[in-house]
Amino acid sequence: MNKIVKGKNYRFTVITDYLLRIEEDPEGEFEDRPTVSILNRNFASVHAKVIENNNGHLVEIITPGFHLYYDGGKFSPDTLYVDVKKAYSLYQNRWYFGTENDGRHKNLKGTARTLDHGDGAVPLEDGIMSKDGFSYLDDSKNFIFNKAEDEFIPRDHKVIDGYLFAYGREYQKELKDFYKLTGPTPLIPRYALGNWWSRFYPYTQAEYKKLMEKFDEKQIPINVSVLDMDWHKNASQVPQKYGSAWTGYSWNKDLFPEPDKLLKWLHDDGKKVSLNDHPASGIRAFEDCYKKVAEDLHLNTKEEEPATFDLSNSRFRKAYFDDVHRSLENQGVDLWWLDWQQGKAKTSDQLDPLWLLNHYVYEDSNKTTSGDGLILSRYAGPGSHRYPLGFSGDTVISWDSLDFQPYFTITAANIGYTWWSHDIGGHMHGTFDGELATRWLQFGVFSPINRLHSSNNLFSGKEPWNYRIDYEKTQEKFLRLRDKFIPYIDTANYHTHADGVPIVKPLYYDYPNEDQAYARKNEYIFGNEILISPITKPHDHSTQMGHTKTWLPEGDWIDYFTHLPYKGDTVINTYRSVENMPVFVKRGAIIITNPECMKNIEILPHNLEVEIFAGKNGKYELIEHSSDKIAKTTFTWDDKAEKLEWRVEDPANIIPRDRKISKVIYKPNETKVIDEMRGRLQKAHISFDLKQQIFDEFNSSSYNYAHFTNMLDTLKDENLRSSLNELAYIRESD
Repeated sequence: MNKIVKGKNYRFTVITDYLLRIEEDPEGEFEDRPTVSILNRNFASVHAKVIENNNGHLVEIITPGFHLYYDGGKFSPDTLYVDVKKAYSLYQNRWYFGTENDGRHKNLKGTARTLDHGDGAVPLEDGIMSKDGFSYLDDSKNFIFNKAEDEFIPRDHKVIDGYLFAYGREYQKELKDFYKLTGPTPLIPRYALGNWWSRFYPYTQAEYKKLMEKFDEKQIPINVSVLDMDWHKNASQVPQKYGSAWTGYSWNKDLFPEPDKLLKWLHDDGKKVSLNDHPASGIRAFEDCYKKVAEDLHLNTKEEEPATFDLSNSRFRKAYFDDVHRSLENQGVDLWWLDWQQGKAKTSDQLDPLWLLNHYVYEDSNKTTSGDGLILSRYAGPGSHRYPLGFSGDTVISWDSLDFQPYFTITAANIGYTWWSHDIGGHMHGTFDGELATRWLQFGVFSPINRLHSSNNLFSGKEPWNYRIDYEKTQEKFLRLRDKFIPYIDTANYHTHADGVPIVKPLYYDYPNEDQAYARKNEYIFGNEILISPITKPHDHSTQMGHTKTWLPEGDWIDYFTHLPYKGDTVINTYRSVENMPVFVKRGAIIITNPECMKNIEILPHNLEVEIFAGKNGKYELIEHSSDKIAKTTFTWDDKAEKLEWRVEDPANIIPRDRKISKVIYKPNETKVIDEMRGRLQKAHISFDLKQQIFDEFNSSSYNYAHFTNMLDTLKDENLRSSLNELAYIRESD
């Protein structure tokens, strides 16, 4: 059980050996109910020693993780401080109360509410991870959650209520305890893991159906169809006296004359449907549902009294769900995109409306989907991970935006927010750039949610066939790859939910004491087996390739696409033509894919393909789910015998009985790197004579690494030199 040390105006609660709750209340009324962020404070037994009135200290608390000193009186840096035993600060290991923002601490950051209008980096809030080894999470202003009455209550008076995390650099352990404190991330429905099509554009019903048919014809899987705000009545159909047409709940029959038929067709085609909801203006008299809402809320219909949007009001909530959302859900709407843009609460006794929206709509979604609830909405602060998915907002279409997005996604794990859904390709402004769109899509495929999106502009659509043939074919390949990867992604989905392991994981979670794990800000681990180093800058002229600086930790790595080997424990510039990106697995890795990517991904696949990256023994546990029913298949690879075995645990019988499993074995060989050298030289902007000289030297039977790299050092162009040096390194790694 927790260890509690309490005085008249203070209370310290040792939750774990490394997690401490700190409270100060002038009224002496300490809060034990959950808050919007904190749900559970009862952990296992702790190892805490309490010393009172010693050497001028009123209270000392000693655990394996920290030593607290409190001298009495009001909390301040002079009266309350903690020595952290697993600290990494260069100068000290002491945390002083109230010094979180003094600029000395090395917080690894968390996330932000939105990327709206962002063109590059935006400021990030702090997370709970720090290179110093300790951090503080302030819960003082968060509302109390009265679960019995299903309501949120403001604090009666000013209090201090916070949590000191003293885990050192045991980041994964810290995150797991954070989830125990705040509640787990739900298991995401399988359909959400595929490709999403979203666009702010006034499609007609016929146009939208034709678009989806074209995706089908081109064998491009689209799993979620999102209809942005033009699905409902627009400004030309809403009389001006009612105000903005941004909020709406009545079908635009000019565009969608038979919405029931469209939604049924989309479902029959294996797609889920999401509608955009800008709820701020409430329910007004022009809406089809107004009569029923007015009746339930006793509104003055003669005066056309609107139903003001207020989810803190239980009567409005009931009408909002029963009379508004439910009628559209009965037509075939599967999830809501909650597009709240009106800011936070105006006074301290009002809860952030975004938080209310996320909480109540997600809970309602769980009721109507038997626990498979889902929303798409903005981040509302710590604890928001309980209401997935995150809509990151309307970014500017630019290389700077793309360059920031991987880092933004990675650091979100530091506050437990794992399911970001970005506007892949960017939303607004910008120029036509096929390379940018392709690189962004490649990142999207290896991000939590792959949702293509664009603005209401005739020329900004993200359809692959809008671009020249090499971009088009690459985008198609990667969109198919996303759905092929569903077995792997769904396994990561389960580990996020059950084990607190984020689907996109910062490198420093696995390599906390390696400087490069912090320096490579855009590099991350996707699931448990794959390392991603996305290209976020345009190609250079001399090589005609994009590149990024990649850190490969110790071990034997293989490029997922080229199957070329890389010796780890190195930082290397990785160059890739637009057809590929730097994706790495270790020797012995097993990647499970679905070869039939056009099938409905809600249905567990009848066929699986096991991709084996030979060179070492390997083991992988595939986890599949149907709602809350779980099946596990453990694959084991014996490299010497070249034998694959598997064992199935399926107590609920959710795996198809006629499932077939095939394998593909990838082995590096020397000819591949020779072919890669030829390909790179073919594209390089240098003389034919120099190309031939370099190739002959590389392909020579008397090839010598030192001699070859010395020759490359004579090349004037840095990118060309670096690109060819990469291939020399690969040849040495084999």
